[in-house]
Amino acid sequence: MEIPCQVHRVIDLLKILDESKVSPFISFTREQWSSLRDSTPLTISEDDLAIIRGINEKISLREVEDIYLPLSRLINLYFNAAQMLYNARKAFLKENGGMVPYVIGMAGSVAVGKSTTGRLLKTLISRWPGSPKVELIATDGFLLPNSELEKRGLMNRKGFPESYDVRNLIRFLYELKSGKGELKIPVYSHLTYDIVPGKFQDVKTPDIVILEGLNVLQTRSTMAQQSYHELFVSDFFDFSIYVDADEAHIKKWFIDRFLVLYETAFRNPQSYFRKYSELSREEAVEVASSIWEEINGVNLRQNIEPTKYHAHLILRKGPDHSVEEIFMRKI
Repeated sequence: MEIPCQVHRVIDLLKILDESKVSPFISFTREQWSSLRDSTPLTISEDDLAIIRGINEKISLREVEDIYLPLSRLINLYFNAAQMLYNARKAFLKENGGMVPYVIGMAGSVAVGKSTTGRLLKTLISRWPGSPKVELIATDGFLLPNSELEKRGLMNRKGFPESYDVRNLIRFLYELKSGKGELKIPVYSHLTYDIVPGKFQDVKTPDIVILEGLNVLQTRSTMAQQSYHELFVSDFFDFSIYVDADEAHIKKWFIDRFLVLYETAFRNPQSYFRKYSELSREEAVEVASSIWEEINGVNLRQNIEPTKYHAHLILRKGPDHSVEEIFMRKI
């Protein structure tokens, strides 16, 4: 498959950044990052984690304490600073009106653990003092319906930038950041692998929104062509996170997850992937590996990984899904 020239330019830039002795990021080992928790209390139990965990993820309370409590503290500091700035601007303009939602963007590959990270952060943030109202939104709801993807010949490009209704996503974020009180967004079913007709997620005056998706940090290529009034999704973020790992690890996690679904959800008669449940285990591994190499791996290399340096924070995972390194953008 031919790689677009702009991807080559991004890859060359990433090599320069990796080889350079200077960096716009501060790096932390797990131990260094853990020390930044300070006195942030642990507000999550094992019962909470049982609900939060994704398929084949073994996130522990120790991981929460070492990685996610310092992250929760950092986001809290940023959020409070945004509130102070808002109050200063309101005093300057002598105006009334509430603060618009604080938006956290979260990007990363399929199977890297974005959804679990999003659910965990939502729980931690909602238990801050003052109990802010937090909405977790996946960009899956902004995928084009299968009928439209089939019409455009994009069913094998699902998850690529061109498979999303970017105009609708930008419109939603525009209205959210404009202070519109009640919004509705489409609902996506992982069982039927499609948008659910006539079903919507209600978003009513949240304090904080976590937007999780593959390409939310993208600012170029196809995303640019589909943007609404030349705006990008990332233009609406107050804070952003990229969940990172070696591709070899992510591929293994994807295959492991596929095998769990092969033995469970795929056997549901309503599942779009019902046909895969009839394969032998060896055939299932081959199919999962093929899907990765032909679709998800390509999307990661061409569209997702090149965006990670746009994030305010990068969480880099090791082979067991635990975070080993953290990179925070310098201010």
